[in-house]
Amino acid sequence: MEMTFAMIKPNGVSSGLIGRILERYESARLSVCAIKLHQMTSDDAKGFYAEHVEKPFFGELEEYMTKGPSIMVVLGGSDAIAKVRAINGATNPANADPGTIRHDFAPSMTENVVHSSDSPESAEREIAFWFKKEELYSYNAACQKAGTVMDK
Repeated sequence: MEMTFAMIKPNGVSSGLIGRILERYESARLSVCAIKLHQMTSDDAKGFYAEHVEKPFFGELEEYMTKGPSIMVVLGGSDAIAKVRAINGATNPANADPGTIRHDFAPSMTENVVHSSDSPESAEREIAFWFKKEELYSYNAACQKAGTVMDK
């Protein structure tokens, strides 16, 4: 079992897509181990996207990510990282396969509706950025096994 971080970005929230997106994750046998609605601040954006702060597109990214609340979610299950990335689709919606979240809902590469961790290391870092250990719940086997990542 594995745990990963996913985010429904501000345009996904404001477009009323929260339930539809979460349903896709749960239909793939992933469990919600933690979830919160959060308005990202400029400091949050700089911390979460630290590797992009000096890049030319960061200003646009920061503006987009701070314009409204996002859903932060920890998902647990077998091959969670790969499953979530496959469900989300390619970063650029124009390249995303039909049936993926980005193909179906994202208007552009900048406003691509969702984010997810791309490796076990980024999952651990991203989960710890948004959630305290005590905010991770163990209501089923997927979350219990996944929760061990935070025991370090």
